[in-house]
Amino acid sequence: MDLAQAVGQNVHRLRTAAGISLADLAAASGISKTTLHGIEQGQGNPTLSTLWTLATALKASLGELLDSPAPTVEVVRADDSRPQVQGEAVSARLLHRISLRGTVEVYDIAIGRNTQHSDAHLPGVEECLVLTTGHATVGPADSPTDLTAGDSIRFDAASPHHYQGHTADNRAILLMLHPDS
Repeated sequence: MDLAQAVGQNVHRLRTAAGISLADLAAASGISKTTLHGIEQGQGNPTLSTLWTLATALKASLGELLDSPAPTVEVVRADDSRPQVQGEAVSARLLHRISLRGTVEVYDIAIGRNTQHSDAHLPGVEECLVLTTGHATVGPADSPTDLTAGDSIRFDAASPHHYQGHTADNRAILLMLHPDS
């Protein structure tokens, strides 16, 4: 993905997550709606000054505008090689790194054998699940992922998704990530 496309997707994502219309962002930044629309479409080549102005108006860092967007679904398998550190009594393996301004809710969940369909949550809401016991299918309705104990998945919950357990005992830790409104 080229820089103009990454910037466009990031501006759109940040604006939408903040609940700001294109007209509101234009007013806050002093950049015309037409120019902003072109930037969001990946057709613009904004100057550094324009990017700083947008970052300020979106209450974001310059890096958040420039960085390639994270994948919408990230699966980590129990045996995947991931960064790990050892202490005297604790070892820690990084599963997911999630940047968020908002609230994190942590749930201990049991997943039954029936399929639970979940409607789309508000824009910007993400779910991160670590399956601790059993076997389950979890994720966006159009691309669910089979998980076994120790696997984890992170996905954009602003689209329909579902959960289905495949054994008698399926347990997980679920993090619901809600951006500030």
